[in-house]
Amino acid sequence: MSFPTSPDAISAEWLGVVLGQSGRLKGFTAAQVGTGQMCDSYRLTLDWQDGDWPDGADAPATVIAKCPSHDEASRNIAKLTGTYVKEVSWYRELAAASGVPAPRCHHSEIADDEVEFILILSDLAPARQGDQLAGLGLNGLVPCIAAAAKLHAHLWNDPRLAQMPWLARDNGDLVRALFPQLYLGFRERYAARLAPEILDVGAGIVARLDAYLAREAAARTLVHGDLRIDNILFAPDGGACWLVDWQTLGRGSGATDLAYLVGTSIADPCERAAADRPAFDHWLAALGANGVDPDPAALWTDYRVGALSGYFMAVFASMNVERTDRGDEMFAVMAERPARQALALGSLELL
Repeated sequence: MSFPTSPDAISAEWLGVVLGQSGRLKGFTAAQVGTGQMCDSYRLTLDWQDGDWPDGADAPATVIAKCPSHDEASRNIAKLTGTYVKEVSWYRELAAASGVPAPRCHHSEIADDEVEFILILSDLAPARQGDQLAGLGLNGLVPCIAAAAKLHAHLWNDPRLAQMPWLARDNGDLVRALFPQLYLGFRERYAARLAPEILDVGAGIVARLDAYLAREAAARTLVHGDLRIDNILFAPDGGACWLVDWQTLGRGSGATDLAYLVGTSIADPCERAAADRPAFDHWLAALGANGVDPDPAALWTDYRVGALSGYFMAVFASMNVERTDRGDEMFAVMAERPARQALALGSLELL
């Protein structure tokens, strides 16, 4: 390898160079951060040399290193789905011009095997990661909806979406082959945790899988694909946020991203049911503020179908990544909340 893919392999010399300060970094310490199961992330605390610095020199106290997962199952599914390629490509090709609040990327590299990679990102501390298990109400989601609208507006129905091979990568055949069996394993694992009607939503998706995967969005744009609060960093006062974990970036309906965010975040079904339409209307207004003239009726249908996406992701991811106690409960919550959302919105019937 011509570049390091873990803190143990990073040298102070290499890190100083990629941060634009060759020879000035004496050393660093590393501590694991985050709860992601597809990648390993570390906060690197940097020990710089004393002395005069050039005007405008960028010498951060800490940075985040994002590396391949230590877990073989997570690495395998990342290779199959192009997960690591998508995140590296987001920072290389799209992040800066999008205007989306996200970490600054100091350095990115990925090997030809599409598994070995390294990202050196700005550390947004004291921003905190959202807590998927605790959830978040509509008021707390307002900055997230604004950030999502900025992402969706960037390439709304733009022909450039078809000109990026890494973004246009079609995993439909892989999903068709894997999802039915993954669902059977998911149903067995969570039989004692989830109610029968929640588990049956998955059976409904399997029965309509071709229609679900073939459905055309009312408007095609960039979508985050895993827009939940575990993948969002919040300012201490909750008034601002930054989107992270771009491994599921793709093309689709922005309304699906929004339904996923609302469905996976709001814990109480009654509170969530009351929030669906206000969240949607807030998103439409934010799209308008970013220069998009949306079709509300068609996008509301996308939103209703999109409520299934949280459940879909819970099944697919839970059975393919490293298993942990927190992960088991997180995936249960990721299935349960959107399932109740989908049942209330009649999502399966639209397929």
